[in-house]
Amino acid sequence: MTLRLAYNTNGFAHHALDDCFEILAELGYVGVALSLDVHHLDPYRTSLRERQAVRRRLESLGLSVTIETGARFLLDTRRKHRPGLLDAEGFERRIAFLERAMVVAADVEAPVVTFSCGVADPSYSDDEAWARLVDRCRGLAERAAALGVIAAFEPEPDFFVETLAQFRRLHAEVDHPALRLTLDIGHAHLLEEPPIADRIAECADVLAHVHLEDMRRPVHHHLALGEGEIDFAPVMRQLATLDYSGLIALELSRDSHRGPEVAKSAMSLLREHLA
Repeated sequence: MTLRLAYNTNGFAHHALDDCFEILAELGYVGVALSLDVHHLDPYRTSLRERQAVRRRLESLGLSVTIETGARFLLDTRRKHRPGLLDAEGFERRIAFLERAMVVAADVEAPVVTFSCGVADPSYSDDEAWARLVDRCRGLAERAAALGVIAAFEPEPDFFVETLAQFRRLHAEVDHPALRLTLDIGHAHLLEEPPIADRIAECADVLAHVHLEDMRRPVHHHLALGEGEIDFAPVMRQLATLDYSGLIALELSRDSHRGPEVAKSAMSLLREHLA
């Protein structure tokens, strides 16, 4: 089968969405991971008509889409990624945002919405944090199912849930088919036992979305492909072997100042592996 390469719009922060879509389609990408943000389809300021226009534009370019919710300062202009799902105060705003993102996903016909949990409030014990996270993720999964989308949880370094083993526990305790996994290959390189290809195989039954970037241990910096340590050939072979049909989205927000160049280089490198 043909793996489906996409690019996250957070790597085109200095481009209008329409221009970003056009560049990615010209480079051969078949999908877009659309990060809802103040400058890209802000869910608090755009209308249904605008979202439908985005859907039509994506269709005209032959691009599939997922919705990403990792905007740094959309909810709080002074604190990155806050409030989170496990904040003692303000977590309701995070839940409302994620539910709004699911509505946007339905409007643009995106099958997947990604999300993560953030850090746990220091006043919570681990047991309290787990109970709250399970309850809130179950509610999000129920809302996703009602809208016909998948809520794809992403383990993140230094967040309360950062490993695949922790996600497995969360998935089992939430016990809802609409909750699935976003696997970030760079995060797996940092935190999981190698080889990465084996970790991909182990989570194939819950895999809904893949993020891709290079990385160098032990630093959680998303690097352009070829600038880190990851061997992508076995990663791509494993995904192909598993008949993974979701998007594989490059996530390179640090390279927005050279977005078209990095997107072109990544496509060339990945085509070599796919060949």
